[in-house]
Amino acid sequence: MKVTIDEDKCCGAGQCVLIAPEVFDQRDDDGIVILLEAEPAADQHAAVRESAAVCPGLAIEVIEVDKQA
Repeated sequence: MKVTIDEDKCCGAGQCVLIAPEVFDQRDDDGIVILLEAEPAADQHAAVRESAAVCPGLAIEVIEVDKQA
């Protein structure tokens, strides 16, 4: 899994940080998302997918990577 964020779409709701704090954080000045881990560990995948699903600005993109390729 690879994760990318689009800061321009982020509205600072912070749901991603609540769901996956090991992967996402927020800037102190404006609340915009900070990506801490672009390739999260397997045990974080479900939380990252949930974060992307609930993001009101659709700022999180999850790219599933086939490890066999």
